[in-house]
Amino acid sequence: MGERKAGRVRASATVAETVGHTASRAASAAPALALPPYQTVALVLQGGGALGAYQAGVYEGLHEAGIVPNWIAGISIGAINTALIAGNAPEHRVAKLKAFWDTVCQPAYGFALPPAVEHAFFDSSAPVRTAFTTMQALSAIVDGQKGFFVPRVPPPLPFTQGTPSTASWYDTAPLKSTLERLCDFDRINSGETRVSIAAVNVGTGNFAYFDNQHTKLRAEHFIASGSLPPGFAATEIDGEYYWDGGLMSNTPLSEVVQSTPRRDTLAFQVDLWSARGPVPTNLTDVQGRMKDIQYSSRTRLVTDMLQHSQRFRHVLREVLTRVAPENRDDPWCKLAEELSSSHRYNVFQLIYRDKEFDGNYKDYQFGFSTMNSHWDCGLRDIRDSLAQPGWLDMPDNDAGFTTHDIHRDRP
Repeated sequence: MGERKAGRVRASATVAETVGHTASRAASAAPALALPPYQTVALVLQGGGALGAYQAGVYEGLHEAGIVPNWIAGISIGAINTALIAGNAPEHRVAKLKAFWDTVCQPAYGFALPPAVEHAFFDSSAPVRTAFTTMQALSAIVDGQKGFFVPRVPPPLPFTQGTPSTASWYDTAPLKSTLERLCDFDRINSGETRVSIAAVNVGTGNFAYFDNQHTKLRAEHFIASGSLPPGFAATEIDGEYYWDGGLMSNTPLSEVVQSTPRRDTLAFQVDLWSARGPVPTNLTDVQGRMKDIQYSSRTRLVTDMLQHSQRFRHVLREVLTRVAPENRDDPWCKLAEELSSSHRYNVFQLIYRDKEFDGNYKDYQFGFSTMNSHWDCGLRDIRDSLAQPGWLDMPDNDAGFTTHDIHRDRP
């Protein structure tokens, strides 16, 4: 970790130099892990704005281990990271993620501080670091972020009529250019990797999944998934307008686990909001805790429900093996056959845990040092998770379903 951090903080480092440094680390990593014969290896990415660098770190760790997902599902910033991963060859993905995050962690207007100066503030005393990161969050509000979003000038008045595409405080046109520069949409639509992203239809209020098995995906689909109002306007796709999928559900795990036909699945669920956290004692922390609860999407509850339903399917399959062959044509047995499942699901839960200095603005605090901290945290969590004995094994319990969380299950 020290070598990686040192490479990042050199005052003279350029984006290209840092990308090359990251790529060389991945190339010299340990040999690829041998996985059991999972039919689906899924990467599931939650929304969370600036916290999305944590997901990039997780992906770097998977890349190091030679684990190549064949299904990537994302919402909001998770959808943006999905485009960057699926839209590039495996050997270029970490570099493209780094290029994106290095870009959007600069102010849209003006100049970013030299890395050495920024790290000096970031690594200073608690009051200095808090003041510095707060100023970076305010910069995002006032100036926007390079290659991502810029303020509308003049700003819209609350009661002025316009169009759905302009009813927001910020314009995300720069994000479209960034995605089209860094992503190969022909590769995304080739089916080499299954891609699913979620948004909400503003007119109907319905949840919508865009999947490259059924839809030719464009930059607009990924931007729609992250169009969180009122900051970002609804994104128009084929005459319909869409907002951020996190308004309804911020994790697409159910889409992966409940898909049919069912398949033996290893899923890496990367969440940016932790449902568990301290009870706040001031109004600033109240706002941050509200976001945690709202956008965590009850991750544990969803996983528990999926495990519960899969247990019934697994038990039903075992019961059917005890039914005499001459009775298997019974309509009830046929229905039971349709509902049962012998497939197994192994879910790695990687959940970003709040740090002391995050603040209630953590989802729009795009400081370069903070981004590196999030990235390193994701890399550390996935490395620790993959190092646990037996965690990658096929589940052998009566549910055929297991979950692992390094923060919960560390020996």
